[in-house]
Amino acid sequence: MAIAVRKDLDMGKGKIAAQVAHAAVECSMKDSEKRNKWISEGQKKIVVWVKDEAQLQELIRKARSTGINCCPIRDAGLTQLDPDTLTCSGFGPDEDSVIDSITGGFKLV
Repeated sequence: MAIAVRKDLDMGKGKIAAQVAHAAVECSMKDSEKRNKWISEGQKKIVVWVKDEAQLQELIRKARSTGINCCPIRDAGLTQLDPDTLTCSGFGPDEDSVIDSITGGFKLV
């Protein structure tokens, strides 16, 4: 599983952690067969930066067009961000090569 986080939002560390957790939980609730394999293999997760919403939307489009599970996360707007701000997206769980086809090459958080 990988989670791509928008760097342009300047979210605090706690906010980033919460948004990443939302993405990981939501992605883990889909596709029970892949989830069970992912759990049995140690629940690997990586978190990468994307520069802005446009770059994140492009990753989401790419994942959806190739059938890779993706879970875009939008903030409720109760603290640091405006309501409905797209903050991050989870991808997977899936094989490393599948995830890398979406998020490979991006800088780790």
